[in-house]
Amino acid sequence: MAKMEVKTSLLDNMIGVGDMVLLEPLDEDSFINNLKKRFDHSEVYTYIGSVVISINPYRSLPIYTPEKVEEYRNRNFYELSPHIFALSDEAYRSLRDQDKDQCILITGESGAGKTEASKLVMSYVAAVCGKGAEVNQVKEQLLQSNPVLEAFGNAKTVRNDNSSRFGKYMDIEFDFKGDPLGGVISNYLLEKSRVVKQPRGERNFHIFYQILSGASEDFLCKLKLERDFSRYNYLGLDSAKVNGVDDAANFRTVRNAMQIVGFMDHETQSVFEVVAAVLKLGNIEFKPESRVNGLDESKIKDKNELKEICELTGIDQSVLERAFSFRTVEAKQEKVSTTLNVAQAYYARDALAKNLYSRLFSWLVTRINESIKAQTKVRKKVMGVLDIYGFEIFEDNSFEQFIINYCNEKLQQIFIELTLKEEQEEYIREGIEWTHIEYFNNAIICDLIENNQTGILAMLDEECLRPGTVTDDTFLEKLNQVCATHQHFESRMSKCSRFLNDTSLPHSCFRIQHYAGKVMYQVEGFVDKNNDLLYRDLSQAMWKASHSLIKALFPEGNPAKINLKRPPTAGSQFKASVATLMKNLQTKNPNYIRCIKPNDKKAAHIFNDALVCHQIRYLGLLENVRVRRAGYAFRQAYEPCLERYKMLCKQTWPHWRGLARAGVEVLFNELEIPEEEFSFGRSKIFIRNPRTLFKLEDLRKQRLEDLATLIEKIYRGWKCRTRFLLMKKSQIVIASWYRRYAQQKKYQKIKSSAIIVQSYIRGWKARKLLRELKHQKRCNEAATIIAAYWHGTQARRELRRLKEEARNKHAIAVIWAYWLGYKVRREYRKFFRANAGRKIYEFTLQRLMQKYFLEMKNKMPSLSPIDKNWPARPYLFLDSTHKELKRIFHLWRCKKYRDQFTDQQKLIYEEKLEASELFKDKKALYPASVGQPFQGAYLEISKNPKYKKLKDAVDEKIIIAEVVNKINRANGKATSRIFLLTKNNVLLADQKSGNIKSEVPLGDVTKVSMSSQNDGFFAVHLKEGSGAAGKGDFLLSSDHLIEMATKLYRTTLSQTKQKLNIEISDEFLVQFRQDKVCVKFIQGSQKNGNIPTCKRKNNRLLEVAVP
Repeated sequence: MAKMEVKTSLLDNMIGVGDMVLLEPLDEDSFINNLKKRFDHSEVYTYIGSVVISINPYRSLPIYTPEKVEEYRNRNFYELSPHIFALSDEAYRSLRDQDKDQCILITGESGAGKTEASKLVMSYVAAVCGKGAEVNQVKEQLLQSNPVLEAFGNAKTVRNDNSSRFGKYMDIEFDFKGDPLGGVISNYLLEKSRVVKQPRGERNFHIFYQILSGASEDFLCKLKLERDFSRYNYLGLDSAKVNGVDDAANFRTVRNAMQIVGFMDHETQSVFEVVAAVLKLGNIEFKPESRVNGLDESKIKDKNELKEICELTGIDQSVLERAFSFRTVEAKQEKVSTTLNVAQAYYARDALAKNLYSRLFSWLVTRINESIKAQTKVRKKVMGVLDIYGFEIFEDNSFEQFIINYCNEKLQQIFIELTLKEEQEEYIREGIEWTHIEYFNNAIICDLIENNQTGILAMLDEECLRPGTVTDDTFLEKLNQVCATHQHFESRMSKCSRFLNDTSLPHSCFRIQHYAGKVMYQVEGFVDKNNDLLYRDLSQAMWKASHSLIKALFPEGNPAKINLKRPPTAGSQFKASVATLMKNLQTKNPNYIRCIKPNDKKAAHIFNDALVCHQIRYLGLLENVRVRRAGYAFRQAYEPCLERYKMLCKQTWPHWRGLARAGVEVLFNELEIPEEEFSFGRSKIFIRNPRTLFKLEDLRKQRLEDLATLIEKIYRGWKCRTRFLLMKKSQIVIASWYRRYAQQKKYQKIKSSAIIVQSYIRGWKARKLLRELKHQKRCNEAATIIAAYWHGTQARRELRRLKEEARNKHAIAVIWAYWLGYKVRREYRKFFRANAGRKIYEFTLQRLMQKYFLEMKNKMPSLSPIDKNWPARPYLFLDSTHKELKRIFHLWRCKKYRDQFTDQQKLIYEEKLEASELFKDKKALYPASVGQPFQGAYLEISKNPKYKKLKDAVDEKIIIAEVVNKINRANGKATSRIFLLTKNNVLLADQKSGNIKSEVPLGDVTKVSMSSQNDGFFAVHLKEGSGAAGKGDFLLSSDHLIEMATKLYRTTLSQTKQKLNIEISDEFLVQFRQDKVCVKFIQGSQKNGNIPTCKRKNNRLLEVAVP
């Protein structure tokens, strides 16, 4: 039997009310209480019709698993409990099946979870769309663009540890099947002022901390950075570390994401170099210096930071230094250069840092768009996801909050308009009469801000562009004149007398009554932030950089394209961007996610009623509910409605055979629901009042209880009958099995008796046969035994006869032997008397020698040439023999050991022997090299494709290939080079590009100098007047000094037939161009551990500190 699929409706097992449209009574308190009740039960999503309210739980919930994705896939919006996946699925299916372009608008204040909501939407769409290698690559690139933009555009604020400080709109493009093709990202108003200054308790953008925490020491050294946060003025120290945030791991994630999105290695390096330059700009400080004319001029205090910035960016130091000290103003054909005081210099520095970072961020967005854009030109379907800052009301609100709140006013306007339009279209589509709905239209507030003649932005632009002295106060005066009578504008300095005595409104502020409430703005900084002015001298200095990325970020710095026209202001640019965004949104079907932050502590299980109430007001959620309920509060298709409530009517229960609409009509007539409470559309039933729906739910609940009782009764009767029939059947089966068992037992007993009788008869017959066989066997054995005894007697007699004959023969032999012995002894006694002493001595000596050699045979040492064991000398007279044997044995086993060597091993040992003769007891580094094999080709140039160019340039056999550090003649710093030794030449090549920097014939190498200490420094002296000696000798450092010097010595000897001079001294001279410099080695403690360091003390001394 197939497993039945269980479906959960929006109305089943409901905690509170899942759709606010059904809330009774509808007021602010009941709205908040319903949200709180659902939040306490981990229900963080609630509907307002098709709008999703999302409350940030500040914890992980098990509602985003792959199983949940499958649960919401291809389901009706109201079929399951409220979830962001339901809205994502509805939008995706409308786009795929109905060819309707979609947009998902995610709004809410900082910390409400907008960024996470956008990630969930994208992850759901990625999970449910098609599969395949290309599709998966596009999905991965779209998803991996988020970590990159978050690192460069998000920061830790007092309200959110990962707050988006920019607005993001992404258009995801799909093909006709619903598979993603690519995307386009638009960014709005990056909060670039955060680069130079952060409020207390907040951080700069994440990327600065990630680089310093996660980059390797080598990478930081290349960027000229240090890991200590306190070294940089642009980084706030009070919140440098964030609990639960691993900046080092996030840095690795960002680099991996950039690689997946499609950034090349050199592009990634360029981006981080620009970030490092921005960070170091904050360390430039200025001091005043009086000029002859009495004016103050700014000068840079410490030029080291400026020098490192110029090295990073490839800018001439003098050009950038002048740009920080002077400003050139061009008018027609005239140029006027004025000095900058200290305050203006700091402004110029901060403006450059903000512009550099802001333009880098825009370049990143453009570069990501190049990677994720659709590659095909087929017709595309588009789903837009808007993740933008919510309405902001702080204690001090400035230009940024004014622009953000203007954007939210426009979004609220389009939200109400599109919601009403959607309602009206559905009513018309279903054939139901549309009645006008009263609602607050915030167009008057938008007009106050954006009107081309009298709007605040227009007044601000006009004030910025007019000649003369322009300040924030003059801008406020202009607002007081133009906007004094506007009902949503308030200022104490305006002509309107209502606010003259309002002490809550300072003189330097103005207040706007937004749809979400009143907001007071500090006018200070409005003019400067709107101007967003960067001095032309700095733009031109940036354009002169050799750094390709920085040069591309400042195209206006090109002298050939000088434009004297003033650049557009920040306000006008943002206004145009918002207008484009609104136009784009109006062409798509909208879907809304309203994000709410439950508390300011970023803690789970805390619900702050006042904070939530404030967000409900400025998001206009109650207004949205009233708009939805102005007509019919609830609507549902006929089929699910009849399926849910058919048990309330006898005619429709259990099955309705006709049309679903007819069944619903019969059902509602049977229940006697007043006709004014509902209306029949073409495909849906519309219910006006939520009380009617709840009444239907109560009736359904009661009817389900009655049906459950009936089902239980029928089930119990069926269960009892089934049990009785089963027991009856079991009794019959048991009886039949018992009768069978009894007959089997009786048969087994008879069979057993027959077998026993048979066994006894067979046993008697077997025993009788056995007795007969035994008697016959005994008769045969008796005859055999008698014959054996007779043969034995005869054999014994013959044996005695043979023994007697043998004894007689032996006696004769013994007598003869004794006689011969007697004759020999008699002759020997004559001979012994003459040579007895000498014979005894020789005999004794012979016996000692035999004993000595036999003992030596058993005590021989191993065949290892390094085994110095040898048996002790047993007798003094064998001393010379003992030593000679030891020498001969050692030579023999050495020969045996050498015979095992291959030609390659013989060459290695010859090199080791040569190294011993050259460096033993002379160089402290030599003992450590004895156990290290000489490999020669450490880089494997022939196998590594990176060095293909270098391999093609060298046509000789490479004896040694190693990375060495070439010591700079000017400052003693090291540069990595590839050291190549061939049969005829010594070559130095660039490690990155593989280009050959120097090539020296072996005949031009005169000497190699090195210290006696434990370091890898050595100097290669070249013949004076040779072509390679133009720049002087080479001072190098290597980890394989002994091997390199030995191979260079042997190769030179082989080719030139002359021994290369190896000088070992702690002080020697090196020729640098026309000068001779003394290289001196000293003992000293090092900051870098055991790594020797080299410093240029003066023009004639280079000092190497060796640990």
